[in-house]
Amino acid sequence: MEKENPKHSKVLKRLKKKIIYNGKFLRFIKEGEWEYVKRSNCRAIVIIVAMTDDKRVLFVEQYRPAVGKKVIEFPAGLVGDHGSNKTESIMRAAKRELLEETGYQAGKITKIIEGPVSSGCCADIVTMVRAQDLRKVSCGGGDELEWIIVHEVPLNKTDPWLNRMRRKKYLVEPKIYTGLYFLKTYNKL
Repeated sequence: MEKENPKHSKVLKRLKKKIIYNGKFLRFIKEGEWEYVKRSNCRAIVIIVAMTDDKRVLFVEQYRPAVGKKVIEFPAGLVGDHGSNKTESIMRAAKRELLEETGYQAGKITKIIEGPVSSGCCADIVTMVRAQDLRKVSCGGGDELEWIIVHEVPLNKTDPWLNRMRRKKYLVEPKIYTGLYFLKTYNKL
């Protein structure tokens, strides 16, 4: 077992957390000399790795103002961000977001992995889940604030398809490759 660095312990004790600004969706925090953001409108974030029975992977495309481009992502969303749903579970949010964004209903949701999104500047922790037993029940497209295009790509053609999207100047969310690794390596999740 590793010993804790005594210098590290002293630094942590001196850090005082101060809220610099509270926005509608984000809280800006200063802790010692470190500044970062934390979401103030949800409890967690979920990313849904979904593949149909005939091995088509579901991706979503949407314009992201923060980067000024269209981005290819897995369906994803905030947990507990809908008014009275403050106690919403990650699995329930995954089912809700998958349906809302893609029009697919999941019969089963399984946790794959969880971890920080961008630990140098953001307090967000994301949980990646696998959605199985999918059934198309609506057209999807997101809520009233979103404009989402759904792409269904055969698993064995995801790499060339993502390369084509990059050549078209789309950004590809790097977490896609984590999800694809799980689909290709552990297809029986």
